[in-house]
Parts: sequence; C-alpha cells; structure tokens
Amino acid sequence: MPGGAVRRTKVGLVGAGSVATRHAGTLARFPDARVVAVADPVPAAAERLAADCGAAVYPDTAAMLDRERLDAVYICVPPFAHGAPEAAAIERELPFFVEKPLGANLQVAERIADRVATAGLVTGTGYHWRCLDITSRARDLLRDNPARLAIGTWLDRVPPVPWWVRRDRSGGQVVEQLTHVIDLARVLLGEVVSVSALAARSGHCGDDADIDDVTVATVTFASGALATLAATCLLERRQDTALRTVSPGLALTVSEDQLVVEGSGERQVHLPEDEAKVQVDREFIDAVIGRREQTRAPYIEALRSHRVACAIAESVRTGQPISVQQAEGA
Repeated sequence: MPGGAVRRTKVGLVGAGSVATRHAGTLARFPDARVVAVADPVPAAAERLAADCGAAVYPDTAAMLDRERLDAVYICVPPFAHGAPEAAAIERELPFFVEKPLGANLQVAERIADRVATAGLVTGTGYHWRCLDITSRARDLLRDNPARLAIGTWLDRVPPVPWWVRRDRSGGQVVEQLTHVIDLARVLLGEVVSVSALAARSGHCGDDADIDDVTVATVTFASGALATLAATCLLERRQDTALRTVSPGLALTVSEDQLVVEGSGERQVHLPEDEAKVQVDREFIDAVIGRREQTRAPYIEALRSHRVACAIAESVRTGQPISVQQAEGA
C-alpha cells in the first residue's frame, strides 16, 4: 500500500441489532478492518448503524453482496433468520462470522456446515469463551487430571426481544443461551455422547410464550465424565453463568469473568488478561487476511455444540435420552 498504509479488510454486516453494533464497535478499533456496508430489513436500524460506521445501507444480504466488493461478512441475526445469509456468503466464496446459535433448529446448521466444508471457507462463530486465556489455563490444568464431574448453569432473565420466547424463533433458552456453557464443557471435558433432560414451564415468559423457563440436563461424555446443566430465565437479571468441574483433588469454576482454582488447600482466582469479545473478532480478521489458518471456533466446531443443545431440546420434547451423533469430519 502507498506510504506503508495498512490495507483494511472490508466487512459487511448482516443485521443491525445490539450484537451487530457490538461487533461494529470492536472492528472500528482495528487498524486493518472497516465496516463498509450494513444490511437489515428494518431501514431505521440499518441506517442508524451504518451512520455510525460510515457504511452503505442495503435492505437484504443478496443486495449488499452483489453491490459491494467485500472481504468478509458478519451474520448477526436472530436464530430463526439463519440459513439464507450464510448460503449467500458461501455462494460468493466469502469468509463469514456467524453469531450463536447457528439456528433455531439443527437442520439449517447441518446444511450450512456441509456447504462450508465443501467450500473450505474461513469461518468464525460467537463462542467467544474459547478465546479467554483463562479457558486455556483451565484446559491445561485438566490435561493431566481430567474432570470426572461438571456442573453448568445459566441463570438469567427473559431478554427484551419478542422472538426469544417462541421456540420456532429462538430454539429455547438451552439453544440460545446455555449453548455457551455447552461449548465450554466440550472444550474442557471432550465430546458428548448422550443427554437426558427435563423441563418445566410456569407461564413466566408471557401468554404468547411456548418455551420452558426451567431446564435440567444430564450429560455423558465420551471420557466417562458426567455433567448436569441447568438453565432458567425466571430471574430479573443474569446471576450465574459458569461451568464447575471436579477432578481428583481439584475443583475449577470457569466463567466469562474469572477462573477459580481450588486444590491442595489453596484457592486461586485468575482474571482474564484479554477481552474475549474483542479477541474472537481479532482471530476472525486475522484468519481472513491469512495471519492464521482458522479461528478457534469455526462453523464446523460450533455445530458440534449446537448438536448437543438441540439434543437436549429433543430429549425434553420426547422424554427420552438422546444419543449425540458427531459426524466424521464435522
């Protein structure tokens, strides 16, 4: 570039809600990335975010991708809206970052994953807990002393968006929120082979809601480890989102905010050195421009966690244990 200027990766945003706004703010901090276009079916939302970024506005993904010469796409849409934006990016061989969950159900994500694998695209997903240095520290501690038990929780409120309380729109709390803890459990304990779950509904989520407001799942890992995962949206604010693991003589508590290590009569608290929500975007941009081969949470890996979340939802629906099938290469 003339005068040693850094080439800026041109990014398009699909969606203009709070999560897209957060990513836009993060990308604005990078000297080698720039949001140049925003697509959203709600004109006011798209125009507001585009004005903050100095970006062009489009009514839909296809129009944006046909008009702009982009290097990458961020897909920040509600669970029910996944599928078409990813397909449009794949058709144009564009790297894409997709926010979790990958969809309100499993079928859409499986179809997209097959196409991603065939295309060999760089992808990133919103499982930013993987980017925490304290997650890496916990993984190191468990390498020689594997966890035999885990307890995961997501104790929270009902988010203020109407689609969240509808199963066909959000997938339910396990798919939309607890998925972060599920993904962390896979990072620290390995692959899941089966789940069994129960749920209850009290009407707390409103008259139009059809999601459960309490869910408890028992999870079996290939290692033989067992876990219980619990989620609720009965509270007025988020109170506890963490995974606790137990190994011989060692207990860990991992959250987005800290790692607590207890063993040998000592208790140590480790705080993250980096912002995970910044690091997950940094990794994706680095992968797009060739500084790294892939992100720590590519689409194919995120699919494995989405399968577990959907299996828990299926176990609730059927009242039966569900085997989790993790396809070869995915």
